[in-house]
Amino acid sequence: MVSAEERERARRRALDYLREAGIVLRPDEVDNMEVADFGLGELQTSGLQIVVYVNNDRYCAKELVLLPGQTCPQHRHPAVGGRPGKQETFRCRWGVVYLYVAGEPTPDPKAAPPAHRAEHYTVWREIVMRPGDQYTLPPDTWHWFQGGPQGAVVSEFSSTSTDDADEFVDPRIRRV
Repeated sequence: MVSAEERERARRRALDYLREAGIVLRPDEVDNMEVADFGLGELQTSGLQIVVYVNNDRYCAKELVLLPGQTCPQHRHPAVGGRPGKQETFRCRWGVVYLYVAGEPTPDPKAAPPAHRAEHYTVWREIVMRPGDQYTLPPDTWHWFQGGPQGAVVSEFSSTSTDDADEFVDPRIRRV
């Protein structure tokens, strides 16, 4: 379990990164920022800070903030209720993010998952994203990503987000 103090520190750092990226948030968006530790209690290594602008039955828009070396664990967005899984486009706004998807493994990848969870990371085609870079993930695509040395701010544009239906390789993860 992550302490309230650690959550608040992560939230404040995320707000600093968002300001650095030139992203202005309303007070209610600041108040509703999610600090996700995926139920692991390891926020510095396995975590993500999220601001949701909109998520309805047609589309979703979010800001994802990664602290340096912070990893969003490997997961996919499967079909839900007869609808295809979430398709998402990531656009790097600030810092560097290392995105990993299925395909030919990249020799000498720049990121590494938390060592004690490495067995739960199976896709190794690396996409290095810097400000202005964009990448679209089709539905039901295994992926994971990690903040670079400064961390990163990534805008996500997607079809409807159903986080509770996400499937993670690591069985210990609880998204909601």
